[in-house]
Amino acid sequence: MKRFASAVALAAAVMVAAPAFAQAPPPPEVEAGKDLAAMVTLPAKDGAKLTVTTPGWKHGADIDFKYTQYKGNEFPGLEWSKGPASTKSYAIIMQDTDFVARGAPILHWSVVNVPATTTKLAAGMKPEEIPKGSIYGPNYQGAGKPYLGPRTPPGPKHRYHIQVLAIDTVLPADFSPKNYDELIAPLKGHVVASGSVMGLGQADPSAPPPQPRPATPAPATTPAAPAPATAPHTNH
Repeated sequence: MKRFASAVALAAAVMVAAPAFAQAPPPPEVEAGKDLAAMVTLPAKDGAKLTVTTPGWKHGADIDFKYTQYKGNEFPGLEWSKGPASTKSYAIIMQDTDFVARGAPILHWSVVNVPATTTKLAAGMKPEEIPKGSIYGPNYQGAGKPYLGPRTPPGPKHRYHIQVLAIDTVLPADFSPKNYDELIAPLKGHVVASGSVMGLGQADPSAPPPQPRPATPAPATTPAAPAPATAPHTNH
């Protein structure tokens, strides 16, 4: 009887403790990606904030597939509150903080020298309709690229942050960064306010699976020289 009572008590203790383990902590790389986002590596002076919104989705909501590479890659539109009086331009950086590559969250879109008088980019904006004087920075496909929406791989949802940085300077008109490091280098120490809006991307279940890359052919080699002829063997 005592053994039965002890077993019941042990089972009850396990049941009480179980909820503490019901949800595992997020993978370390997810937290690391968030910590490496542009707003963190480029902190605003005095911690000043911008309010950033998009008509495409509410903060923290799912991103409609029409704004992704799966379905049309349409620009969702972007609005933000006016920066401090010291604002000379804005920089916009969109990153997937759940996909870290080369030490930073992967880049989907970046623009610098957006005029200080601009606080809105229209939904459906074409690449050539960016405000005059603005410069497209790199994304993960190369330098000088326009908006590139999510193409989340199968698995957990990814967090896409569109970050707006108020800058107290204007970069040279010939500024042409080739990668993320070159993009943020001249912005360090010049951010006077910042804000972001985040949406969740996921894989499109109706999309065909990605095609495997063709195998790289092996390099041609010089054929081996034929073995030299030998005299016929004779018995001695």
